[in-house]
Amino acid sequence: MKKQVAVLAGDGIGPEVMAATLKVAAQVAPDLTFEHGLIGGHAHDETGEHFPKSTQDLLDRSDAVLFGSVGGPSDAQHLPKWQGCEVNSILALRAHLNLNINMRPVYFDPSLADISPLKEAHYKRCTDFVILRELSGGCYFGEKKDYQKDQLRVSEDQAIYDEAQVESIARFAYQLAAKRSGSLTSVDKANVLATSALWRTVVDELASEYPEVTLTQQLVDNCAMQLLLKPEQYDVLVTDNLFGDILSDAASGLMGGLGLMPSASFNDQGFGLYEPAGGSAPDIAGQDRANPMAQMLSLALMLEHSFDDVQAAEKIRQAISATLASGHRTQDIAQGHWPVFTCSAFTEQVIDALDEEKRNQAMASIRSGY
Repeated sequence: MKKQVAVLAGDGIGPEVMAATLKVAAQVAPDLTFEHGLIGGHAHDETGEHFPKSTQDLLDRSDAVLFGSVGGPSDAQHLPKWQGCEVNSILALRAHLNLNINMRPVYFDPSLADISPLKEAHYKRCTDFVILRELSGGCYFGEKKDYQKDQLRVSEDQAIYDEAQVESIARFAYQLAAKRSGSLTSVDKANVLATSALWRTVVDELASEYPEVTLTQQLVDNCAMQLLLKPEQYDVLVTDNLFGDILSDAASGLMGGLGLMPSASFNDQGFGLYEPAGGSAPDIAGQDRANPMAQMLSLALMLEHSFDDVQAAEKIRQAISATLASGHRTQDIAQGHWPVFTCSAFTEQVIDALDEEKRNQAMASIRSGY
């Protein structure tokens, strides 16, 4: 029986980059079936809800989810279509699927050294690393209060973690680190926050079960600095919901921006949702200007982690690298140094690069010049 993927393209540039990605999927994963569902503003137009029951049913009968992006223009947030759209879509998705682990790989493609804030010599020393973010706890889900005290407006956000939540992502992190270099960095603010003190305790208690992994504990402020000064020290980095949200976006800057970063989210049963880390970019929607790389790389993550097809995933990554090496850039990464290609033209080049002979020639060119 064929495996089924739920496709939720969403809003803004989501439908464009999803269409581009499904063209790639047709080349490398013809045995998968893809069924489309509604989410976000488009879903609200059709059903009056951002996350309709029909989409929930689709998720329940699928083997993985390929997600685009949701949300509308900043000056239209008061409209019912967009009011609460991201919360009602993204957080509802995570809750419905019980997603508690987010993975964001940070790639250092040789051809993109010129758009990284790192100096080129430093960029060349960097190796790919992964940031793991806990999704189910912290202040994102705690009780929120607004009130007045002594004639002053006061707001509270409650941050809560229990040891089971920490243990779940910590075990995932140790197991991933064991498969990679054996290096794990756990990030917290244990010198100030009670939730971080628990985080550090639980992560440290598990260390004896994974003797092949070397654990380093870092405070989040130090980690933020180290990401800029010495990102090559990291391989697997694990942290809580708030810190992970901030640090992973910061790390995307090392690559050249959020438009290049894929992500994957998992539950305890290993079910995965795959999406670009960036937003819906409504200002360029429908103009064929979007960068499809993050969506394509999210497809690669899906093939690798949900369907154990490492070879197909690597083909996508190599085809994208070959496309970049040949001088193809969308407007967000052209930086005035390269000719600008449309989303469609970039996609066609990636598909062309999936041809093994052409891809090998391009990759040989990359290695000889890097």
